[in-house]
Amino acid sequence: MIENKKEKFKIILEYIKDLSVETPKASTLLYVRDNLEKYKMDIDINSLILKNKSLEITTKITLQDKSDNKNKAFFEIKYASIIAIDSSLTDKNIISKIVLCDLQKIVYPKIEKIFLDIIKNAGYPKMSFDKKVDFEKLYNDKFN
Repeated sequence: MIENKKEKFKIILEYIKDLSVETPKASTLLYVRDNLEKYKMDIDINSLILKNKSLEITTKITLQDKSDNKNKAFFEIKYASIIAIDSSLTDKNIISKIVLCDLQKIVYPKIEKIFLDIIKNAGYPKMSFDKKVDFEKLYNDKFN
């Protein structure tokens, strides 16, 4: 369990909720290996309030070629984090920042490593995420 006293939340549980690595045929693998730059990452974060006043946060990372090309692979991971937030926190803006920024700064490096390791072992050894995600900037751009 990871506790963050400053932000008043605890990570109770983390797990891979869903994982998809789809390469329909060998020719797709070869094509995608030569065209990795076409693959763009999307991140989506959802939360669900649980009965015991904790939250389930699902961080979904999708890596795909959004062009019309038919020779495509598809990669997606959904990673769930169950967190408990200090009961004295009631400000939705603070809770939103915990979910969308503070928690993500802790779990995202793990998710990225797991996801990249799986993709590399699935036949794409040169796959990488060159750009690091700045959750603080994303949060501030969206809400400030």
